[in-house]
Amino acid sequence: MDTSQEYVILVDDMDREIGTCEKLEAHQKALLHRAFSVFLFNERGELLIQQRAAEKYHTPGLWTNTCCSHPAPHEPIEVGIQRKLFQEMGINAPVSKIFKFTYKAAFDNGLTEHEVDHVYIGEYNGIPNPNPEEVQAWKYSSLQEIKREVKADGNGFTPWFKLLIDRVEEHFKTISL
Repeated sequence: MDTSQEYVILVDDMDREIGTCEKLEAHQKALLHRAFSVFLFNERGELLIQQRAAEKYHTPGLWTNTCCSHPAPHEPIEVGIQRKLFQEMGINAPVSKIFKFTYKAAFDNGLTEHEVDHVYIGEYNGIPNPNPEEVQAWKYSSLQEIKREVKADGNGFTPWFKLLIDRVEEHFKTISL
């Protein structure tokens, strides 16, 4: 997958913009950059998760939240979310921010995610139309079932998803979508 034309927003540890960088280079050098993670639940409380396409340059074939990506330079996060939700999953859905956190995860291929991740939640009850270059499979599943799957095979899920699932569950219990 060609990522040479995509840029991320570099940030300091307070999430203040300090520049931009080509996306692959940011992951090669473990540079701190801004990202977002979206968790969409249906009316039955099931989370829509995706399996990343085998062609992705990091974490290919792993299960993760509904959508995760980066806002483009000079793009508000909410605009980036809608752009990537449609690009990856073929859907539009309103979302609300629930928190942000910073994490760093190194991968076997020498790349590293080092992100200030803005986490959003929303409701979607439809059938997605995923882009096969981004997503190879999807499903709705209860949080309890997902947590059982993570416990049984944590290597089948992205590192950020495993860090987020419990915190998102706590927020999901306290809000109504």
